[in-house]
Amino acid sequence: MNKSELRIGHYRKILFCTDFSENADFAFDFAIDAAIRNVGSTLCLLHVIPEPDAQFWKGYIYEVGDMDAKARADIDCKIDTAYRPRVPAGVNFQVEMRIGEAARMILDFAAQDNFDLIILGRQGRGAITQWLLGNVTGKVSRKAACPVLIVPLAFMEKQPDKPAAGGA
Repeated sequence: MNKSELRIGHYRKILFCTDFSENADFAFDFAIDAAIRNVGSTLCLLHVIPEPDAQFWKGYIYEVGDMDAKARADIDCKIDTAYRPRVPAGVNFQVEMRIGEAARMILDFAAQDNFDLIILGRQGRGAITQWLLGNVTGKVSRKAACPVLIVPLAFMEKQPDKPAAGGA
């Protein structure tokens, strides 16, 4: 990519990644803000089901019947209650799911669909744990071919309390 192809200040395709944690829910506010500020952009929510979990559930599919459909329905329900109601009218919103190692799936999906921005929440873990085990956010931020906005859990904890809806 040459410098004339860089898109500074306008993102056409924004990728928000969630594990349904409290921090990811908070980071979604930043994704919504980015979509609103970049009129005409597409906001895509990506949830990656870890491969070990997927392998565990596959063992029960034939015994329990329609397990894939139930798992998908549970995830869709979570998205429909925690995320869709927060998307303002006029924002193009899409949902994708993948199965596998989260960082790799995020990076592959972002590259495949040419996303301009990735937004992730970051859990507050100790430096030794991150060094020994690595983390999804760290891997994505080091290897992504586009800007990555990382929203730390500590930032959420610093926010002032919001007034109750409808109250003064």
